[in-house]
Amino acid sequence: MSAESVRGTSGEDREHYTKAESRAIRRRSLHLLGSILKPLRKLMLLTAVVVVVSTGMRVIGPMLIAAGIDDALPRAIDQGDWVPAVLITIAFLLSGAIAAGLVGWYVVLIARLTQAVMLEMRMRIFRHTQRLSLEFHEGYTSGRIISRQTSDLESIQELLDGSLNELIDAVLIGTFTVIALCLLDWQSGVLLICMGIPLAILMRWFVIESQKGFRGTRVASARLIVQFVEMMTGIRAVQAFRTERRNAKAFAEVSDEYRRTNLRVIRLYGVLDPGLILLANVTIAAVLLWGALRVSEGTLALGVLLAAVLYVRNFFGPIEEVAMFLNSYQSAAAALEKVSGVLEEEPTVPDPAQPIALPRARGSLAFDRVEFGYGNGRKVLSECSLELPAGQTVALVGTTGAGKSTLAKLVARFYDPTSGAVLLDGVDLRSLAAEDLRRAIVMVTQEAYLFSGTVAENIALGKPSATAAEIRAAARTVGAESFIDALPDGFDTDVNKRGGRVSAGQRQLISFARAFLADPAVLILDEATASLDLPSERLVQEALQRLLADRTAIIIAHRLSTVAIADRVLVMEHGRVIEDGSPEELVSAGGRFAKLHAEWQSTLAG
Repeated sequence: MSAESVRGTSGEDREHYTKAESRAIRRRSLHLLGSILKPLRKLMLLTAVVVVVSTGMRVIGPMLIAAGIDDALPRAIDQGDWVPAVLITIAFLLSGAIAAGLVGWYVVLIARLTQAVMLEMRMRIFRHTQRLSLEFHEGYTSGRIISRQTSDLESIQELLDGSLNELIDAVLIGTFTVIALCLLDWQSGVLLICMGIPLAILMRWFVIESQKGFRGTRVASARLIVQFVEMMTGIRAVQAFRTERRNAKAFAEVSDEYRRTNLRVIRLYGVLDPGLILLANVTIAAVLLWGALRVSEGTLALGVLLAAVLYVRNFFGPIEEVAMFLNSYQSAAAALEKVSGVLEEEPTVPDPAQPIALPRARGSLAFDRVEFGYGNGRKVLSECSLELPAGQTVALVGTTGAGKSTLAKLVARFYDPTSGAVLLDGVDLRSLAAEDLRRAIVMVTQEAYLFSGTVAENIALGKPSATAAEIRAAARTVGAESFIDALPDGFDTDVNKRGGRVSAGQRQLISFARAFLADPAVLILDEATASLDLPSERLVQEALQRLLADRTAIIIAHRLSTVAIADRVLVMEHGRVIEDGSPEELVSAGGRFAKLHAEWQSTLAG
């Protein structure tokens, strides 16, 4: 079995695994849980002591009742000696009070334990998913990540918060009850143990079947969240193309699948609950009948029979809680499988074991026989060898799929080459310290994503320590100061979710200011002016020249007006550079770029 077969992304939508895969997944999940619980050993030990003592206090009750009926009551009636009855009553009340106090303490301790586990798990998912490479995020939908952080963690918390309490209570009560019953009346204890055989068979059947069912509910739940998130994220396209009815039909199908998987699990309880009630009644009847016969023969005291019946009832009472735990357990176990699967993912662009420091990069780039293909095996770049001197502005031109964006992503080290190397100032990017790489190379994309917060906070993203004057100067440099000052609160205006308060062109200018403030040695503009209208583009051309001054720049653009500011143009086709030269040289050469340039000139004339 390959390791990939049990990883989070590969098995995300599967409901059935081989036995070997299931064992590997369980080991992975238990290892995760163990690593989280290890620092909490002292709290776990204290919790265990409190719950054991409180359970012992609760189990003493029927024994005290038996002693009161069989010993203390006859002495009070026959001899007028009420001291034993009073002492047993005090002991009964005292044991109940101690048990109640310890149960309250236990609830607080288990809550502390649960919240500590959930905090660590939530932070691990967040830290790890941020560290994972772009390849993971491009293949793992946002809805599934949200499902890991929300519904899956909620299932685990539900288990730890409530159901685990019920299981511990049921197991300890059951164990102590059997021991106490055997000490009190071993024959009734044997009857109870014998009835444990069909009980074990029933519970095992339920565990196996519910495990399958709850894995199905987790898969269906993740699909439901993915469908909803994708539709809401793309609501503009939904309304623009009037796909509401088609989306509603697709969502109804996913919702119906979720309903059916839940119904399959509920049907299991339709067998479990009546089975538990039947076994409890049969056991109580057997103990009562056998005890009554012995009481009539004088070999068993009436108080002992009453205590035995109470113990049997107490034993089966929490079994329903065990069933509820199994409900939560199977759901939480399936959720833990998904969470551990994500946490097992390794970055495809790992940090170097012994990083090379480059505190101040000059910005010279080199591609040394670089080849690259995505996960599907399709080769995108072939034998690419280039030299980009520091301070040069290079434009990448070509048809869609020519490899322009891929080349830029290799420079930003969102991906690593399949073979060959990308060098910055002679240092392989794979050997460069992560903080130096992020400081040296910045990429501005067409999306120009803005986070919730103020305009100033968004500009300062790459330099959180920037002063208000530095932020304003960066905005002024790229021509964004005037429209920012016109906003309701100027630089302190909240841009709202994803920058909804500003236009697409304004978002792009803010992203330019962000890049300028970060002051990288290498700046990549991937279709960064595509969202600007022509008047805005003309205004930003001068700002772009200031932005690109004294640094290496790679510009990917279909608009040749942006390409015109480049020192050098690379024309790409099918992952290869087919033309290389200044814009003027390539226009004079009459090749592919010259044709593109002529078409652009004709559109301007029109």
